[in-house]
Amino acid sequence: MVIDYNSEMNEEISKLTERIANFGKALSDPTRQHIMALCCCEWRNVGELVDLTGLAQSTVSHHLAKLLAYGLVHVRHEGKMAYYTLNQQAIAKCCDLSSEVFAPEID
Repeated sequence: MVIDYNSEMNEEISKLTERIANFGKALSDPTRQHIMALCCCEWRNVGELVDLTGLAQSTVSHHLAKLLAYGLVHVRHEGKMAYYTLNQQAIAKCCDLSSEVFAPEID
């Protein structure tokens, strides 16, 4: 059996670049950036984020759903309430992946 290393490498690069692209999509929206900043080091519910941003509940919920899908926030449920905080480890990992893929020669 012959292994095509280029094919395996391309598949791995494709997976990494898709993850980086999703990170970029999350960061490309100023509203999501604002929500991410508000959730950094704090657990916040949708109502708090509505009050802090002045946005509609549906808008905040939409952006939180995107951030959750991208793995950039954690969610904790307490009764009927959901609380969100920034997934700092995922943020750091995505930044590291970007460096590994696009700037491999820099220490």
